[in-house]
Amino acid sequence: MRVYRFLKVLPLCVAVFLSCKPATSPVNQASADQGDTYPPDSVKILYVGTYNEGEDTAGGQAPGILIFEMDQRSGRLTRMGGSPHIINPSYLVISANGQRLYAVNETGNESSPSGMISAFRLTSRGTQMEFINSVPSQGNYPCYITLDRTGRMALCANYGSGTVAAFPVMNDGSVGKASSTIQHTGKGPHPNQKAAHAHMIIQSPHNQFVYACDLGTDNIFIYKQDTTTGMLVSAGSKFKTQPGAGPRHLAFHPAKHFAYVVNELNGTIEAMTVDSLSGKLNRFQTVPTVYGANGSEASCADIHLTPSGRFLYASNRGTVNNLAMYSVDQETGKLAPIGHQDVKGKTPRGFVIDPTGTFLLVANQETNNIVTFRIDQNTGKLIDTGLETMVSRPVCLKFLP
Repeated sequence: MRVYRFLKVLPLCVAVFLSCKPATSPVNQASADQGDTYPPDSVKILYVGTYNEGEDTAGGQAPGILIFEMDQRSGRLTRMGGSPHIINPSYLVISANGQRLYAVNETGNESSPSGMISAFRLTSRGTQMEFINSVPSQGNYPCYITLDRTGRMALCANYGSGTVAAFPVMNDGSVGKASSTIQHTGKGPHPNQKAAHAHMIIQSPHNQFVYACDLGTDNIFIYKQDTTTGMLVSAGSKFKTQPGAGPRHLAFHPAKHFAYVVNELNGTIEAMTVDSLSGKLNRFQTVPTVYGANGSEASCADIHLTPSGRFLYASNRGTVNNLAMYSVDQETGKLAPIGHQDVKGKTPRGFVIDPTGTFLLVANQETNNIVTFRIDQNTGKLIDTGLETMVSRPVCLKFLP
């Protein structure tokens, strides 16, 4: 009897419950579809590093770093502001907690080191930047900066002087004086390899080793880092790329022991396994970034994998101006070419994949535009969204974590 009475009143209870649920307003839904309003979690903050030396704006000097909001449904960018004026912030890194941003100031000369590193505090949900301090980068023309996995050390590569350096990050976010500086030496067979040119320094995903790509010597130097003193010391080995390759940037697979280096001077990508105990890199594949053309015409710049690790992209500059696209075999790590995507501009110096793996944005330095592509989740091909944002000499793109 009790079961029967319960079943009789159940429909009434369900109806009452449904009537109490807040209904979605048709007006609000229409506004959201039109892009007029959207919830905060559908917006990502994007920072754009530029070459701005000698540039002025109507209100004074060009800021250097620009801030945009990206609507994650459409990929559309909206300008929000910029940094205090700094010169040539050509590479950026953001702390994991989203509260600090660090930039290189890519300047230099032949007689003395003059590059700098600048630190900023991010406020108002990342839409405003406050300058903290600057320190010498320990070399000429610093072109890359990153943070170790603890966030307590900054690592910098100086292209002009061929030096890499480590810096302590203080509790207030400021950068201290260098705790370690290493001078690379050597040269290669290419005319652009008359001396060492450190182009990237990055820590392994598990915070064990530090890898530095040196375009001038065809080496990826491998270091260990003392987390107490910040000192960089040789891990006892280095990876040698093909002669005249010019290793520029390195990308690690998000879940497997694979790494991929894009070579600027011969237009190739070398795929490697990573030994988690020794840090050694072992090549198992080399693929071109261009087909039916001289690899030197590619002048490769940047390389990234999607968050899933299923697809990899590399930018070709020079006379090519496209993105090479590859699928990644999740068992072997081998790359299979998908094709090329025109970047709708010239000199795609840097590009970024948004944290969800939905969009790829590319910064075209010479044509002053950022172009937004949507990533086909099944094929990895890039779909032109028709979205283009004009920015003077953009070279680095970074999303707020």
